[in-house]
Amino acid sequence: MSKELSGRKVAIMSTDGFEQSELFEPRKALIAAGAEVKIVSIKSGKIKGWNEKDWGDSIAVDLKLSDADADDFDALLIPGGVMNPDKLRGDEDAIAFLQDFVDAGKPIAAICHGPQVLIEVGLPKGRKMTSYSSIKTDLINAGAKWVDEEVVVDNGLVTSRSPKDIPAFNKKMIEEFAEGEHDQMSKKSAGDQAHLHS
Repeated sequence: MSKELSGRKVAIMSTDGFEQSELFEPRKALIAAGAEVKIVSIKSGKIKGWNEKDWGDSIAVDLKLSDADADDFDALLIPGGVMNPDKLRGDEDAIAFLQDFVDAGKPIAAICHGPQVLIEVGLPKGRKMTSYSSIKTDLINAGAKWVDEEVVVDNGLVTSRSPKDIPAFNKKMIEEFAEGEHDQMSKKSAGDQAHLHS
């Protein structure tokens, strides 16, 4: 595999209850593509994965969200799991971190229940997206054009439905992360905040 993400830094925003395969497998693919990957979470120490029907493996947190700066990263990945996005979307630091990626037009990938977090910053509005079927209505209500496809790309936003879509998700995620910033990502939600990051 070529190192198309060489020199790029990717944040994986997650907390306890992430779906194990949706963090570990994309992380492995990102590292194989040459990216520097950091686990960014609500808390320090370790976060514990959920492996289908029970608790799974843990992974060390590199950076607490309260100390993280989106300017230090080129792209963002949000894994699924039922508990993980629910905790993230209620955390002010997580939402502020996500908003900074959106405002800068940086690529974002979210799988399964992960897209739930995107609702908090208004990102689904007017976008073609997919997700785990149980949050389809949430995304439609947030203005997304929801489709049942293994992977959907819309101006730097990559979404997939479930662990079985991971191979397609990883491929598109790496392509979009390699492309870098997308003006279209920020224009819908950044508005006149663009001057703030100077």
